Amino acid sequence: MTESNDHRGNGAMRYPVGAALAGGALLCIFIMARTADPVMIVHGFLFLAFCAGGIYFLVRRTHALAPEGAADATYNDAVTRTGVIISMFWGIAGFLAGLAIALQLSFPALNFDLPWTNFGRLRPLHTSAVIFAFGGNVLITTSFHVVQRTCRTRLAGVIAPWFVLWGYNLFIVVAASGYLLGVTQSKEYAEPEWYADLWLTLVWVTYLLVFLATVWRRREPHIYVANWFYLAFIVTVAMLHIVNNLAVPVSWTETKSYSLFAGVQDALTQWWYGHNAVGFFLTAGFLGIMYYFVPKQAQRPVYSYRLSIIHFWSLIFLYIWAGPHHLHYTALPQWSQTLGMTFSIMLWMPSWGGMINGLMTLSGAWDKLRTDPVLRMLVASVAFYGMSTFEGPVMAIRAVNSLSHYTDWTIGHVHSGALGWVAFVSFGALYALTPILWKRQRLYSLHLVSVHFWIASIGIVLYITAMWVSGILQGLMWRAYDSMGFLEYSFVETVAAMHPFYVIRAGGGALFVVGALIMAYNLWRTVRGDLRNEALPTVRPNPAMAPAE
Repeated sequence: MTESNDHRGNGAMRYPVGAALAGGALLCIFIMARTADPVMIVHGFLFLAFCAGGIYFLVRRTHALAPEGAADATYNDAVTRTGVIISMFWGIAGFLAGLAIALQLSFPALNFDLPWTNFGRLRPLHTSAVIFAFGGNVLITTSFHVVQRTCRTRLAGVIAPWFVLWGYNLFIVVAASGYLLGVTQSKEYAEPEWYADLWLTLVWVTYLLVFLATVWRRREPHIYVANWFYLAFIVTVAMLHIVNNLAVPVSWTETKSYSLFAGVQDALTQWWYGHNAVGFFLTAGFLGIMYYFVPKQAQRPVYSYRLSIIHFWSLIFLYIWAGPHHLHYTALPQWSQTLGMTFSIMLWMPSWGGMINGLMTLSGAWDKLRTDPVLRMLVASVAFYGMSTFEGPVMAIRAVNSLSHYTDWTIGHVHSGALGWVAFVSFGALYALTPILWKRQRLYSLHLVSVHFWIASIGIVLYITAMWVSGILQGLMWRAYDSMGFLEYSFVETVAAMHPFYVIRAGGGALFVVGALIMAYNLWRTVRGDLRNEALPTVRPNPAMAPAE
């Protein structure tokens, strides 16, 4: 296809997209005019602003976008550059929200007795901002970057990648504002109401089509393993999202809806979704990041390509069955609980296979950990991945679960994975991407990366150790009986005993926020093209690279 033909194709593409945006704007106006729900009016304005912004984008920028045919030898880095900035913004916002609720648990007066600032509304804001806003944007950004480089072709579509990025962030804003305004369907990791879920479905299907189309038109015959993990993440999250969020709205102009499931079926569906959101959103997707950025930063091939494929298929098959271990000692049938526990224990094998593969990729390059703080952060994330995937199966065992469940031990486990694995591998990827995308010689300061690494690491250690001790203490106090057979401690006494550990947790969270702010400053100076005058490590010639298996 010639360049002129591509220009005509891009121009023709504007009209149906523009018509869809105009129709969406009219629908928003109609809903706002018919509804008596103030939150629906607020969210209607957000969707209307998105449609208006999309029309403005089409009018002003479509002709400026690189034509598809002429860009075969180049990549769409504009969308990934935007994704890096958005990811860093949401990361800081999510970490600050987490620090705020940690302080509220330590000092309840910080709830301020306001409905918009209480723990019950800020807690889902924090989890969604960190998992879906920060983590989701990192996954979209890195997947767009990785699939282009490994397939040696430009990202499919001109408008579609931008729709995925901005449409996903519209979902984040709608969900977050809904939490603060009291709109939620009260499902863990799935709090947004029906209209936000429908919008995310549209965005996610577009994401899948963009990714598949890019792989389909690849100029590299081999599909690199990172793309397998990204694709599994995209497909499985779509299935989880649709099934768990099946609901009937009270009205098409109201926010409220009722789940299609009830009772124990609802609980099983929720934790099938909830655990696999961890398994495929927070694990498979970020393993795609690991399998690209660790070898890239170490300048070594993946230790064993065969092991990476075994890792992929065993993880995909086993993870989907592990959800019932969240429902031990409930009305869920015993066989289902045992099934979840058994598959959780079996997950040790693929999880540790992936960890070993990531760590052994540094064979012949371990000395780089002394001189490359970005690689150090990536490798530390793999170590945290191994630790979290050891602890998780242990906590799935019924006897251990009877002590650990509903306690702060679970919180410590979640954050060892979220901060140590997900955040660190995301930080490493963003550090690695920024000089490439803005065509800079290097990061502004490697010393600041090292400072960030150590401050954040100390924060993580304070956080998770405080929660481990707090959780075990909680579990023991809750099931302590006196000589008469009565509970030895009241619930209030167990809450009071947690106070010093909650203060330590807030301190660890504060250090993690400080590290993120240092990172944002470092990336900002890198984007500006600044270079800090500092002694750089002497780079030794790399040994000859061996082909992957």
